[in-house]
Amino acid sequence: MRHNKKFNHLGRKSAHRKAMLSNMANSLIEHKRIHTTLAKAKALRMYLEPLITRSKEDTMHNRRMVFRKLKNKYAVTELFRNISQKIGDRPGGYLRIIKLGNRLGDNAEMALIEFVDYNTTYTKEEKVKKTRRRRRKKKVEQAPAENQTQQNTEEQAGENENSGTENSEK
Repeated sequence: MRHNKKFNHLGRKSAHRKAMLSNMANSLIEHKRIHTTLAKAKALRMYLEPLITRSKEDTMHNRRMVFRKLKNKYAVTELFRNISQKIGDRPGGYLRIIKLGNRLGDNAEMALIEFVDYNTTYTKEEKVKKTRRRRRKKKVEQAPAENQTQQNTEEQAGENENSGTENSEK
């Protein structure tokens, strides 16, 4: 009977499946997003999310338990230092799977799997508002130039009027 055997075997023996998921988890931790098939992405999410939950509490025991699955000390260090800091307040759901369509060769469903907090498209980061000083400077620079031309024309008009009255008085 097949009771309590829910996870996807991915058409591989257990040793091959564990090695593949470990390598994919290492690649995801290193690159923050990877392209893979939808079935592998879902299996990777089930494999990696408990490890990310363990990384929130940085103890020697948790590091050893994560290293047991990942078998890469650089990935473990990255997970416990950088990723756990960014994901620390999130209560789960650390990975996002985005469906990309079907692959040309064998029509397999492809997906993009990524860390939720590392995507700048979907996360709400406060953008620095640009000041509008440049526009104001241009307007301020143009305004005195316009004022000077208006003053020059008024002075010239005044001189012309004065010169006309002086000539008539003579």
